Amino acid sequence: MRSLVIAMMLAAAPFAQEKPLPDFDAFAAQVKLRLATDEERQSGYMFEERRTEQKVDGDGRVTSESAKVFEVYPGLPGEPRYRRLIEEDGRGLVPDKLARQDRERQEQVESYTKAQASEPQRQKAAREQEKARRRYNAAIDDLFRLYDIHMIRRESINGQTTILATLDPKDNVKPQTDDGKIMRNFKARAWISESDYELVRVEIEAIRDLSFGMGLLARVHKGTVATFERRKVNGEVWLPAKVTWTASGRVLLVRRLRLRGISEFSNYKKFTVDTSTTYGQPK
Repeated sequence: MRSLVIAMMLAAAPFAQEKPLPDFDAFAAQVKLRLATDEERQSGYMFEERRTEQKVDGDGRVTSESAKVFEVYPGLPGEPRYRRLIEEDGRGLVPDKLARQDRERQEQVESYTKAQASEPQRQKAAREQEKARRRYNAAIDDLFRLYDIHMIRRESINGQTTILATLDPKDNVKPQTDDGKIMRNFKARAWISESDYELVRVEIEAIRDLSFGMGLLARVHKGTVATFERRKVNGEVWLPAKVTWTASGRVLLVRRLRLRGISEFSNYKKFTVDTSTTYGQPK
């Protein structure tokens, strides 16, 4: 009898000792300060990205798969990052193809340097960056306006104590940005580091069919789920670790196609000037 009582007390102890969830307003304010796009987070790093694309049938079975591995370097100001293809479907690129990539990149860098030499061009690039930042901040404001956000409980992810929060679109609230018009078609769950106020994992789910390209090129169907995962690198910064997504579309507007994509990020290294113009043979 005594053993049974002790066992019951031990089983109940975690629930009795569970501390209250953080104050929502204070916690949300800290999270909002740290929100940033994956592009912005990765801008100061070079890393490897493995992209896997799968074609799936109506039952979700994989019918074909392709994979590419890139070395990713920060892009030139105002331009996308440079992805240096080093592997396709498990086979490394031959040296001639790598050398051709590197020559083309060097020419792009030299051309950009000449074009950006004037002060007006530098000012234009700065204005474009500021415009992108304002758009992102407006989208974040719209997110907090459009969603009912509720903290649910604590959960552990890879040893990190996180707060699970749900985000459900509010009724009769009009978005004020183009990004908000898209966001209101999704609900989400987010796991947020309690100590760092950083997003650790996000799952978004479409709550209605959503079309892109006038509905002719691609559709996201109700129930479609995408996930975004981050991990803490070198104990100092949260960076993207994995992204998964599904979509469907039509080839030449006739044949229906279902796709699943997986992007995995690894081998983060702080960016230095030398690595932007000098490339070595991949391992």
